[in-house]
Amino acid sequence: MTPRRKLLASAAGLWLLPWAARAADGAAPLALGAAWRGPREGDAQQLGVLEADWATRRTKVRWAIELPARAHGLVAELGGGLLAVAMRPGTWLLRCDAQGRVVRRLSIDDEGGGHRFDGHAVPSADGRWLYTTQTDRDGRGWVAVREHASLRKVDQWPTHGVDPHQLLHDARGDLMLANGGILRSADGRKRDLDRMASSLVRLDSRSGALQGQWTLADPRLSLRHLAWGRPGEGAEPLLGVALQAEHDDPAQRARAPVLAVWDGRELRLANSAADGAGYAGDIAPAGPGGFAVSNHKLRRAFLWWPQQASALHRFAEVDEPYALASPDQGADRDAVLMACGAGMARWHPTQPPAMLRWPAPMALDNHWVVMTG
Repeated sequence: MTPRRKLLASAAGLWLLPWAARAADGAAPLALGAAWRGPREGDAQQLGVLEADWATRRTKVRWAIELPARAHGLVAELGGGLLAVAMRPGTWLLRCDAQGRVVRRLSIDDEGGGHRFDGHAVPSADGRWLYTTQTDRDGRGWVAVREHASLRKVDQWPTHGVDPHQLLHDARGDLMLANGGILRSADGRKRDLDRMASSLVRLDSRSGALQGQWTLADPRLSLRHLAWGRPGEGAEPLLGVALQAEHDDPAQRARAPVLAVWDGRELRLANSAADGAGYAGDIAPAGPGGFAVSNHKLRRAFLWWPQQASALHRFAEVDEPYALASPDQGADRDAVLMACGAGMARWHPTQPPAMLRWPAPMALDNHWVVMTG
């Protein structure tokens, strides 16, 4: 049995599944927005929507378009549309409708100012605005405020740091943003790591005013990706922060933790576990208040819960685990969907694991998103 046929059924241990996926009890067909290329380096970059039907054990491509370069962050839009942001240092932003037609395309060079996209965007709760993370030619981080419909920039706010990455809204509508803290050359390469200054910031979503800023004690831990946990009734959600270690010493980097959490008052390491070897690729909510993180370098994915905070629990060992997503409603709400080299894996706290092949050989990119229509 090859390594890519291994899937861990739970945190308790390793189960070996037959290649044909078992139907996931109660799992409805799902559509996910994703970016991918063919199986070979140099294959065309694509954006599209993938459909997974657990009952028939099939996946298919609903639609796909070719991209000018790699995408990074994706936004599922009402009505079935999909918005994609170019990977850092990115120059384009585009929107497709539910049929895969490109209805808006923006080149950041047309705006002047020498900015580049940093790979992520989030819409406002009322759907009027779109916020994108950007870096100027001097390396300073910015949030651009854009009209959601036209993508036109109408304002910009400093992120109070460098290398801004993912941003999300909090419960009161403000923006939580991860400054990765890494200085970079014009082509995106890291430099001067001894000057790293990563932070989590809260910005007023109406004015951009700084509402708070939090850091970890270790300046070589870069804050990258964010996800809100889904706690039980009456509990406050945690913000999970995926970390990437940038220590000069490989041994120190390998011992570094991969997850931090913010409880509204304090940013702290979730634990000191070194199982993730200092690298978390993507993050998603998992089960009661916890998080899943992926590490394609180790070919593993992990779970963490506040009730068992001292450990990371390995739940998958498979080729190229990266993009993670979790439906936010319905019977599938506690499931974690993970893209890997051979297909889509599904973990659920109370159901057997399942896995579906891709409809054709493909290599998915860093993130994907459950579609809303």
